Amino acid sequence: MASASMKLLLMIGILAASVGNSNGDGKIAIYWGQNVENEKHIQEVSLLETCETGTFSYVVIAFLDVFGDGKDPQFDLSNHCPTSTSCPDLAPQIARCKELGVKLLLSLGGGGSGFNITSVADARSVADYLWWSFLAGDPFVGPFGPAVLDGIDFAMVGAGTTTYYRHFARYLKDYATEDHPVLLTAAPQCIYPDYWLGSAISTGLFDIVWPQFYDNSPCHYPNMAGLKEYWKGWTTEVVTPTFFLGLPAAPEAAPSGGYIPPENLISDVLPIVSGLPKYGGILLLNKYYDQLNGNYSDHIKLFAREFNSLLSNVIGSADLPK
Repeated sequence: MASASMKLLLMIGILAASVGNSNGDGKIAIYWGQNVENEKHIQEVSLLETCETGTFSYVVIAFLDVFGDGKDPQFDLSNHCPTSTSCPDLAPQIARCKELGVKLLLSLGGGGSGFNITSVADARSVADYLWWSFLAGDPFVGPFGPAVLDGIDFAMVGAGTTTYYRHFARYLKDYATEDHPVLLTAAPQCIYPDYWLGSAISTGLFDIVWPQFYDNSPCHYPNMAGLKEYWKGWTTEVVTPTFFLGLPAAPEAAPSGGYIPPENLISDVLPIVSGLPKYGGILLLNKYYDQLNGNYSDHIKLFAREFNSLLSNVIGSADLPK
């Protein structure tokens, strides 16, 4: 029987055949802030501990789930914060994460129904709130204290109206300057085009789009034909320069399917997605599920990243979770 190292080297050979057309810049992003209570009593690690792993280029703080339509904004960060409106203890963690070179975004929406942007004026109002509260920096102090995030993630699916999301994106991007960029990302469902975020993404204002290739049988694994079709659709039909493959970090994160064991991701999926020029890496849902699954991110990081770094690191890799 072939050793684990030999199997991994074989997978590298498969992946090597496809990376010539890729931008070679694969990174890993992850959602953080959704600690889940269950019988295993696993506590999601802190934001700082997530950054200190050295695995993640982007950490997406999730979620600001109440905003718009005159509502007072609130976030849901599980038990990481004492209230839904103030979490100043995150300020030093955010500062340290940025020192480590990790990009931090605030994700909007999630699976709730407390958000709705009802007009152009409402879009402007929410964009202003986000800028002054999370992006502008000194001397302004927001719910996370004086911390300055790098951008905003659109994850508004399943609720609200989509009419004004394109205006919302424009107002956020209008704050950007050469010295103070505002990173915009979006997490649509994998079906292309996406009903909820498609109009916003079509503006061309987004820096990264990370479609969610799970909980959607027409496009999630093991439907390889669908996955390939919709990945190609996203990366060829949309002007956004960079795309990440959005995946669940554990089977429990996607009850309707789409989890890909690391061995299958490496041998079956990455050769397809990394072969297209706009491939940027993998986005995982989320750090809690990552831990629940034996730190799934550790088992894929060598392969999601630049291929040239693989050969020097693969021997001695840990056993892969199933």
